[in-house]
Amino acid sequence: MAVVVSCRCRNTYSLKDEYAGKLVECPQCGAVNKASESTLTPKSQADDAFNRDIFLLRQKHLSINQKYQVSDEQGNAILFVERPTYFFRTLFALGVAWIVMMGVYLMGMALAAASVQQGSVGGLTLVVILAAPVSFVVVAMALSKKRHVTFYRDESRTQKMFDVLQDKKVQFPMRTYTVRDASGRALASFKKNYLYNIFRKRWEMRAPNGSVMCVAKEDSIILSLLRRVIGPLWGLLRTNFIITRGESDTVMGEFKRKFTILDRYVLDLTADRRRDLDRRLGLALGVMLDTGERR
Repeated sequence: MAVVVSCRCRNTYSLKDEYAGKLVECPQCGAVNKASESTLTPKSQADDAFNRDIFLLRQKHLSINQKYQVSDEQGNAILFVERPTYFFRTLFALGVAWIVMMGVYLMGMALAAASVQQGSVGGLTLVVILAAPVSFVVVAMALSKKRHVTFYRDESRTQKMFDVLQDKKVQFPMRTYTVRDASGRALASFKKNYLYNIFRKRWEMRAPNGSVMCVAKEDSIILSLLRRVIGPLWGLLRTNFIITRGESDTVMGEFKRKFTILDRYVLDLTADRRRDLDRRLGLALGVMLDTGERR
């Protein structure tokens, strides 16, 4: 919905919602008017827990699984988030992958020894040796489990609110996820391109019809390059994200890490006055920006 401004010269015109509450000049007579915010009616949310613009996220440490407590501005818990790591399954996958890799490597060395005795080193030998680390990655991925993210009403985990599914275990250069509501209906999808991460981390959120709903990217290309060169500097160069509307540069939210010993984050969507972005999707994106980027 656009902001409608009525001037004393009886001219009425519409502006984008980011002009709400600001002083604007009438294109007909030049008079300055204040754009009203009364036309910006927030869209209803799926649950009262999401009827807000600021969410505090705290990652729980000393836990095998990745867990988050979501609170309101006053610190009252409103949601519980979990992303299982499958510790023992992962150890098993890594162990089998190691055995397979060493088997491929020893096979390559045996071929190399036989080739040396014959006075040459065959191309097949080099291929087998180079295939060893590749076999490790392939086997480890094949035996591991997909890591989905589930949002619950509270730590009892008796009521699921929505979840984020990892679409495939192995994807390159893209990795995609699907957000579903409690009934299993797809709400949106996330897409991350590993090649973008070389310079600036970037995630896309797309609607079920494929249109881009918003883009999350590191807050500054200069800071992102500094992080690549000198690292986070003990938290001084924290990785923060801005969330822009569609594919435009209009900022509708921020996801920032607070300067604390433990991981604490703030998802601030106050710039999205109409609440065009479903707060469930905003929270899902925030958690993926942390756990998906291994921050």
